[in-house]
Amino acid sequence: MTRSIPRQQLTDTAETVLERRYYLKDEQGKPLENWESLCRRVANAVASVDRELGDFDDLGDRFFNLIYYLDFLPNSPCLMNAGTNLGQLSACFVLPVEDSMDGIFSSIRNGALVHKTGGGTGYSFSRLRPKNSAVQSTQGVASGPLSFAAVFDIATETIKQGGKRRGANMGVLRVDHPDILEFISAKEDQTRFTNFNFSVAITDRFMEAVRDDLEYDLLDPSNGDIINTLRARQVFDKIIDLAWHNGEPGVLFIDAANRDNPTPQLGDFEATNPCGEQWLLPYESCNLGSINLGQYVRDGKVDWERLRATTHLATRFLDNVIDCNRFPIPEIAEMTHKTRKIGLGIMGLHDMLIRLQLSYGSEEGRLASSEVMAFIRSEAEIASIALAAIKGPFPAYDEQVNHYSARRNAALTSIQPTGTVSMIADCASGCEPYFSIVMIKNVMDGDRLLMVNKHFERVAREEGFFSAVMLERVASSGTVIGHPEIPANWQEIFRTAQDISPEQHIRMQGALQRSGVDASISKTINLPSNATVDDVRTSYMLGYELGCKGLTVYRDGSRDHQVLNTMAASSEKTATVSSDGLFQKSTLPDVLSAKRYRLKDINQETIYLIVCFDEDEKPMEVFAKFPFDNRVDLKDKSTMWTTTCRLVSLALRYQIPMDEIIKQLDRSSGHMLDLPAQLGKLLKSFMAATQHGFASVCPECQGRLVFEEGCEVCRDCGYSKCS
Repeated sequence: MTRSIPRQQLTDTAETVLERRYYLKDEQGKPLENWESLCRRVANAVASVDRELGDFDDLGDRFFNLIYYLDFLPNSPCLMNAGTNLGQLSACFVLPVEDSMDGIFSSIRNGALVHKTGGGTGYSFSRLRPKNSAVQSTQGVASGPLSFAAVFDIATETIKQGGKRRGANMGVLRVDHPDILEFISAKEDQTRFTNFNFSVAITDRFMEAVRDDLEYDLLDPSNGDIINTLRARQVFDKIIDLAWHNGEPGVLFIDAANRDNPTPQLGDFEATNPCGEQWLLPYESCNLGSINLGQYVRDGKVDWERLRATTHLATRFLDNVIDCNRFPIPEIAEMTHKTRKIGLGIMGLHDMLIRLQLSYGSEEGRLASSEVMAFIRSEAEIASIALAAIKGPFPAYDEQVNHYSARRNAALTSIQPTGTVSMIADCASGCEPYFSIVMIKNVMDGDRLLMVNKHFERVAREEGFFSAVMLERVASSGTVIGHPEIPANWQEIFRTAQDISPEQHIRMQGALQRSGVDASISKTINLPSNATVDDVRTSYMLGYELGCKGLTVYRDGSRDHQVLNTMAASSEKTATVSSDGLFQKSTLPDVLSAKRYRLKDINQETIYLIVCFDEDEKPMEVFAKFPFDNRVDLKDKSTMWTTTCRLVSLALRYQIPMDEIIKQLDRSSGHMLDLPAQLGKLLKSFMAATQHGFASVCPECQGRLVFEEGCEVCRDCGYSKCS
């Protein structure tokens, strides 16, 4: 029976994201769906596996309501592919990398198949023999893990996920591998391994050696022989120094993860998915979904009964996904059905805390968050045990080894990135605090649009401190802190990611991990731009002590650019006005700081844009660098970019305002003249960076990227590097 469904009001941003990424389209790219029909497609596909139980129609309606009203959203592959011919619904995979040419290239092939269907992959390179070790079959020497990681990276570059975006990978190497120092430094050059996040798998033994300032052993992965020893603190300091510079490598506490391995009889964890929240055995996959916690506050309190009902229904939904999934290779299908892991997570945690009038960084906020996460974990287990009574426990369950009640799923909870789906739900991502409360968005012809957090606008109007002037001040400063017109209690409640101390970020992650997360948590420990290397060290040590299974730190601005020369020569500004009132061209010093941006043009050709600044971070010159300089067929394009950059540089040196330059570039149109228009969009995104310096640029819409949940996300168009 068809029911009349009240229209679900989505934000303009949500509609843009859905049309760009999720709705099925015809051959001309015109959407064939709306939000209601997408939800019906997904709900019916996932409910269909329970037809024999006799409640398909009711279950389909319940799944539909769960998604349509934004109480719970599954991961992107499920929203995109459920009920389609592709039918691959999982987001997370780990593939083994065996120490043989056959094993390595089989893994590359399998990874390509995963990426093609929309999944992200994790690889541990720890089994590979170290660089320059003997290879008996060829009488030669091994090239080492990093050389093969480069091959994986190149393969990923050629495969789009589900035809929509590049694949994402996690590369892991154990800290006791002989090539660990080379691995730690691998992404110091940010133009390398661009399709990988790198993380070091850190052991308890290593951390004990760091604490006691001892040496530790590097082991041959083939036989466990000691190859060398290193001073643990020196290695740890190297990890910290690189993480301070650009956020990589991250750290994975592998022993902590394996202590919680629900099926140790099947093997040990070696790697995670790209964002680090899913520890998986080789060939395992996991499908994810997130409860929108902002929906579960009523009259200033958590609505526990409604949250219980949603948790039970979401658990059944994710379990059903396993059975209607079309896996990319047989080995993944076999292993996934054997353990039936699901990743029930959360989003909108900060929304919930705001509605409870609790500060994210407070002890009270952490207690409330951990209580909710523990409740979800407990109810998910009750639901999984009930499903096991009807459908049977996961096949690998062994009551002699697994010392817990027979349940349907070996693992139940994780906290994953929700960068794109949280934009659909109009809530904070995962367990992250909001990145901004009032944001300036630059639109066509230089117009500015203030984007105001819905909770902040409501409170400001109710409390009587709403005004256009106040919003402008918050947008310009990037924070609600320090504005006298905003009451002190609301300043605390609306602290954003960079207003919250690193310790408070880590303590929140630790509280959630201990209370109710089977796998791990994708979260970014935000550090201010002036944070020191010691701040990173303290963060990693605290995370380890609190039982976190992995950490990602991000120092504000550290990944926004590649500094070509940080020692810009100070020089006296020489811009002057002549006697006839005309500006004279600025004289540039011999050395300027520069930032390099990597982007794609409309034909997906890579372009490196280099912007040079004076000591006040004012852009003075713009250059374009092309990997295709020597290609005859692209000579005209290269010439156009070079000419445009020269004219922009000249205008900057004559002090023409940036917004005027952008207006002129925006007016360009036509095939060749799309290039200056793209440059205009890029420069426009720079203008939006305010107090945080010039921003990383979205490769699809040239909006500003923010770094959260261990990934770069565009809040304008929904682009996410990882999810």
